[in-house]
Amino acid sequence: MPKGEQFGRAFEHLIFMELVAHRSYTEFEYPINFWRTKSGLEVDYVLAGGEVAIAVKGSARVSQRDLHALDSFATEVKPRHALLVCTEREERVVGSVRIVP
Repeated sequence: MPKGEQFGRAFEHLIFMELVAHRSYTEFEYPINFWRTKSGLEVDYVLAGGEVAIAVKGSARVSQRDLHALDSFATEVKPRHALLVCTEREERVVGSVRIVP
């Protein structure tokens, strides 16, 4: 399984390109932003003004630490969907976050 910083950046970019493609072919034209706190917590993609929050991790197993930023965002903004996209084999839900392979 690929891993490392370079893989993580490429994986994050792949997800961004898929979001741009989705926005284009659905013609919804929703904004794609990010969220970052002064303490360094970050959610990679925030869609439609906070309706959807997406974190991207190039890891085969997501830890509780990986969910911290999404949990903080969900507490503050209350998105409809909080997703963590990763390379795990099975989809699962942890609290309010859906982990998506």
